[in-house]
Amino acid sequence: MAVKKFEDLVVWKKAQDFAVLIYEDFSNLKDSSFKDQILRASVSISNNIAEGFDRRTNPDFIRFLYFAVSSNSEVRSMLYLSTKLNYLSTENANLLIDKSNEISKMLFGLIQSMKKTAD
Repeated sequence: MAVKKFEDLVVWKKAQDFAVLIYEDFSNLKDSSFKDQILRASVSISNNIAEGFDRRTNPDFIRFLYFAVSSNSEVRSMLYLSTKLNYLSTENANLLIDKSNEISKMLFGLIQSMKKTAD
C-alpha cells in the first residue's frame, strides 16, 4: 500500500518528536541566537519532508528529503557544540545525536527507495 499523506511516514513522525525534544531541552536557554537556530533547524526536518511529499513528483520529493537531511545534520552539529558550550550534558546530547542519526538513516533509506521508483 502506497503512502497517501506525509503524516503516515514514520520518518516524519520521528522528526516531529525529535523537534519536540529539542524544544524541551533548549526552552530555557538564554543564548537566544543559538536557541533560535537549533529550534528552526529541528522544525525544518519534518517541514521539508512534508513539503517535498506534497510536491507529488519523485525528483522534488528527493530534493526536499536532502534538505531534511541537511537540517538534521545542522541540528546534530549544534548538539555537539551545545556540549562544548555547556548548554547540554554530554549524556543528553548523545541521546539526541542518536535520534538524529536514526532519522538520517531513515531519510537516506527513503531517498534510495524513491530513486529506485524514479528509474
